[in-house]
Amino acid sequence: MDAPLMRPGLAPDGTIAREGALSKVPAAYARLLDETRDRVRAAFPAERLHSAYVYGSIPRGTARAGRSDLDLLVVLREPPSAVDRAAADRVEAALDADFDVIDGVGLLLSDVGTLLSELERFDLGFFVACLCTPLLGEDLAGALPRYVPDDLLARETNGDLGPALARWRERAAAARTDAERSALCRVAARRIVRTGFTLVMPRWGGWTSDLALQAEVFATYHPARGADMRRAAVWARTPTAAPASLTLLLTDLAPWLVSTYLAVHGPKTPRPAA
Repeated sequence: MDAPLMRPGLAPDGTIAREGALSKVPAAYARLLDETRDRVRAAFPAERLHSAYVYGSIPRGTARAGRSDLDLLVVLREPPSAVDRAAADRVEAALDADFDVIDGVGLLLSDVGTLLSELERFDLGFFVACLCTPLLGEDLAGALPRYVPDDLLARETNGDLGPALARWRERAAAARTDAERSALCRVAARRIVRTGFTLVMPRWGGWTSDLALQAEVFATYHPARGADMRRAAVWARTPTAAPASLTLLLTDLAPWLVSTYLAVHGPKTPRPAA
């Protein structure tokens, strides 16, 4: 196997590099991010707001104008309340309505204590330190460790596909429209491809968020499942309402991945009930 430093996504010291940067943001999104800062500041009281981040294709520089969504994380000093969630919903709706360059907005809420907790160190902590790009406020990455593509990270980031699969099956049973089935196809396919990638990530020794590359890396180690994972990567970007897609994802590929992941990496550390 190649030396770890030759793998993509790593810093010179062999740890996973933060994948996004404001310098990578396409010019088409500059005004959007400026407006996002202003609206986040206006939506959350200064004494509660700690910081905000953008993640996904926009800070990676791979967004497609009019087709990509805007993914945000807003960090509060205390756990989010129902009032905070309502404020986040208003920011989401307003940005989506006002900017044609995006197709949807997702705003996650969290708090400093949760993101820096020992329980979340290798899940949400990794998410902030390596997958999120600071937009305003103090960057929490300085209080988090440097991460390597090892078994611990694999287990804690994606070792909970089983519960997600149960929820997807409920959604599939309740879906009545092509739009609902297509939305579920996209969510499930994205998560399955990412989980397939982290299943083999420690053996590969690098990091990427590119779904097509993730599928190819997976296929290197599980060639018998490679064609299915490549299909999932296509559906993650261009979802379909065809029943065959959900059948493959929810009754074949995901169940195999759940059992294989558990055997290889073990269960994710349990979280307290909500």
